[in-house]
This record gives sequence, structure tokens and C-alpha cells, in this order.
Amino acid sequence: MKITDVQVWLVEGIKYNWTLIKIYTDTGHTGIGEATNWPGSPVIEAAARHAGERIIGMDPLKTDYTWTKLYRDLNWIGPYGASLCAISGIDMALLDLKAKYCGMPMYELLGGAFRTEIPLYANYWFTTAEFTPESYGKAAEAVREAGFTGVKLDPFAHTNYFYGDDLSSNLELTEFERARAVAVVAAVRESMGPDALIMIETHALLNFATAVDMAQRMRPFRISWFEEPVGPENVDTLAAFRQRIPADMAICVGERHYTRAGFRPVFEKNICDIVMPDITRCGGPSEMKRIATMAETYQTLIAPHNPNGPLSTLASAHVCASIPNFFRQEFMFTDVAWRDTVITEPIDVRNGILHLSERPGLGVDLVEEELEKHPGVRTARDGFYV
Repeated sequence: MKITDVQVWLVEGIKYNWTLIKIYTDTGHTGIGEATNWPGSPVIEAAARHAGERIIGMDPLKTDYTWTKLYRDLNWIGPYGASLCAISGIDMALLDLKAKYCGMPMYELLGGAFRTEIPLYANYWFTTAEFTPESYGKAAEAVREAGFTGVKLDPFAHTNYFYGDDLSSNLELTEFERARAVAVVAAVRESMGPDALIMIETHALLNFATAVDMAQRMRPFRISWFEEPVGPENVDTLAAFRQRIPADMAICVGERHYTRAGFRPVFEKNICDIVMPDITRCGGPSEMKRIATMAETYQTLIAPHNPNGPLSTLASAHVCASIPNFFRQEFMFTDVAWRDTVITEPIDVRNGILHLSERPGLGVDLVEEELEKHPGVRTARDGFYV
């Protein structure tokens, strides 16, 4: 069996473009994957096309060999970023193809299932909410009523660091903004109830002193984690943050860490409780599984970052099924109407739980004609936070 073609589509999503991939072979076997990242999704698309050209003629069943070859070849332009997104999507597609060839779900190929029902936490549930405690509280009620027992929000999002162009004022919050953030989280806690998980996102956009202050102010609401208080560039700064916040407050990082090598110093310094690798960035399902195994040695939990498209959601769930140290998986509560029409079977989410099927591979295929109906937005501002 040989790879004969690799096709790539840029498809509009709720927040930003998805980069979707399909691999074809001379025997008719196919596999699908996702390489989504942003901003700059046309760069990811180009990287995926180029990486796809490099594997034409190769054996699609040699998944680890292909991963290693692409990583070594593309390492010359940098071991992270666009090249790793392309590798991630291709790895996902090859594993999907191999699992379909073997007639088994991807989680079986990854070692077998600890579970096939994957608990989710909701993100992007506040898209119609005004940034007031009352509005966020009401939006959280809808999440709770849908059966979700966890939510994530960035209570600092509606400040100048997202929407202002004056970078000199970014990373700082006024006292009004700090108090408003606390009031929003209080309202969400009230709506979700005392046992719900509440994750606080910062996007690493607060300065150090402000992040420490806000973590301390959030403690009364028993938040489940304080996410990305600092960027991935310096683990020593994260270690300093760990020393300055309440000992009972969990830290979660990892959405911008690439490969097990990027996660290694985080584990070795024991400075976070939960890691959140993104399957379309970190190296695909193969590498996420390796990261999870490494995390297990340090008694660290895995909660995949996943504000992406439907294949990322399914592939992340298959990895989560196959590991013992799984915590929760992120899920886009609000999404585009075509999320479930660009694939042959809808994602099965009931009461905040993703139910994996026993269908081979990821359990779905791409509907190519439907992909063509929703082309990605090709502008310099093809993504945004929140």
C-alpha cells in the first residue's frame, strides 16, 4: 500500500479556520486528520500541503516512521509551529487510515480503552452574553441545563488587552476590571452550583503581579485550575508563580507546548497539576499519547485543549479513552451549524459526555462536497481570542 495523494481544506469554524486533511492510497484506503491552528491558518494550510507532498509514495501503515521522518526533515525550519501542526494532522490521518485498515476504533490502536464515555467541559458558551455578571450567570445556566458539569471562561477577556491596539497598556487590569472579573466568576459559580468545575483562562496575557493577584482573588470560588498564567517561554517564571499562589489552586498549561520535548521541563520542575496538549499542535494522537505517558510518571493529569474542528474533538477523545490519567476534555458548546455536516456521522454528545462509537478509525469520514461550501476566511485577521 502506498500513499498517492494528500488533500487539504481550509474550512470556516466558529472562531477561526479549521485545516482538514485527507490521505488517499493506491488500494482505496483513506484517512482523515486535522491540523488547525491560528492566527495565520493559511500558513498552516500551506505547511500541511507541503508535508503531504513529502509523504507521497510512502507506506501509510508506518505511522511512527513517517512522524519521525517528517519531524527530522522539517526540523530545519523549526521544531514547532506550522511544521508541527502539519505533522499533527498527517499523523491523525495516518492513524485513522491504519485503524480503518485494521477494522478497529483508533483507541484500540492506541492501546485499548480505559473508557469510551469522555467527560467534557464547555468552552465558548458565552458568545451571546454581554460582559456582565448577570449575563454570564444566565449563559452558564444553559450550560448546566445541557448536562455539562464544567465550564471555562476568561473573565478578563473584555479588556484592552484583547481589543486595544495600545500594547503599552496591555497585560494590566484596572481595579474596576479586576472587581468585574471576580463578580463574573461569582455569578458563574452561583449558576453552575457548588460541585461544578470552573476553569479560569488567562491566555498568558496578564503581567506577573496581576496574574498572582487575580489567582488569589479567585480562590473563594474553588476554581478547578488557573490556566496559562505565563507563556510557554520560561518555566522558571511559572515556577515562581507556583510559589506565589494558594497551594490548593491547580495550574494548567500546555496549549502552546509542542512535542514531549516541550513538556519535559514542565514535568521535571513539578510546576503544574494538569497539562493540556492540543492534538493539532503537539504532534498528533501519537505524540499526545507519548505526552500522556510521560505525564503519568509525574502523576500529572491530561485535559486536552480543543477549541478546534470536529476531527480534533474526536481524535482527542480517542486518546483520552486510551490513557489512565485523563481529567476532562474541552468542547465548543457553541459551534457552526456545519460542524456535524462536514463529517459523515455527528459527534455524539449527551449530557456533557462524548460517546465514542466502535466504528473503525475516528468513526467518521469527511464529506468533501460539504467542505467546499464553507471555505475558510483568508485574511490577515483570521482568528481571535476569548
